[in-house]
Amino acid sequence: MKVLTEFEAVIQCKCPRCRQGDIFPGKMYGFHLQRTNEYCSSCNLRFEREPGYYYVAMFVSYAMNVAEIITVGVGAYILGLELKYENLWSFVAVILGVVFLLSPFNYRYSRVILMHWLTPGLRYVPGSGKSENAEPEVKK
Repeated sequence: MKVLTEFEAVIQCKCPRCRQGDIFPGKMYGFHLQRTNEYCSSCNLRFEREPGYYYVAMFVSYAMNVAEIITVGVGAYILGLELKYENLWSFVAVILGVVFLLSPFNYRYSRVILMHWLTPGLRYVPGSGKSENAEPEVKK
């Protein structure tokens, strides 16, 4: 099995320790509740390191939302939506629509960024996951 780079593991939402197991069980968009797996299916890492661990992900998500709001607001202005009092609700509608559409993205990637880059002591350990080509050990 090909070992993923750190960037590929973040993009594909893989475990930060083995880079093989999925952090989330389903797809990003769909008619189901978003949830995080409790353990990595490959290296058995417990994703929630301690009670309240994911509260920090709210701050990451907040920063992502601010960046998205600024980007959408500037983009709407550049594309011709004039910044006047009459257009205020148009700006609000566009920004809230984009924030609503990107909320599953923010949920996932705020947690992934927290695990991969903001958690001290949680690093990639080569060989920690299950290998498809590995043979089971035989005790003698």
